[in-house]
Amino acid sequence: MSKTFKAPDKVIYVCTGSKCKKKGGKDIGKLFRTMIKEMGLKGQVEVVKTECTDRCDFAPVMSFQPDNAWLHEVTEQQAQQAFREHILKTDKKEKPLE
Repeated sequence: MSKTFKAPDKVIYVCTGSKCKKKGGKDIGKLFRTMIKEMGLKGQVEVVKTECTDRCDFAPVMSFQPDNAWLHEVTEQQAQQAFREHILKTDKKEKPLE
């Protein structure tokens, strides 16, 4: 039985600890999953829910890898902008994705 394990090219870690979850972390994670699916990036980009990152005062917190970009107090609009910048590598000044 031969199974292959393919690591994604990019990973978005989204904190879903209690404070981050309450401040939108869980919803932003769902938004990223939807964007990945709609853009045909499944297998290339993965969203990983993390438990507490111990940065509760800055909720919600997320990290884009391999850029090692950490974001805090992120709104859905900022999350879309960060997705363009760190995943799609497009201009930061474009209008929000819909």
